Amino acid sequence: MKLSDIPFGTTDWTDVAPTQHPGDTGFALWRTRTFGDVRVRMIEYSPGYLADHWCVKGHILLCLEGELHTELEDGRTFTLKPGMSYQVADHAEPHRSHTATGAKLFVVD
Repeated sequence: MKLSDIPFGTTDWTDVAPTQHPGDTGFALWRTRTFGDVRVRMIEYSPGYLADHWCVKGHILLCLEGELHTELEDGRTFTLKPGMSYQVADHAEPHRSHTATGAKLFVVD
């Protein structure tokens, strides 16, 4: 990721309109800002959320609230709690997430 041509700015995430994205179960609310080729999101997963696809996009993800379980296509699983993060490159390891209780995340990709 290269960050260029982005002037200093602040974001009040409560002012960014959410879009709803259904999972196999539950849903995600995305609040999205785009800066050149960089997408920055505040995401809230509903309790019982399960992603509807294996994702191959690279991310840097920080768990702010709740608990997030991420499964890699090879069967490994990881649990994030508030203050924990993960990073993965584009097309490196397909992954999908789920949460029983809900989660709030900050994601850069």
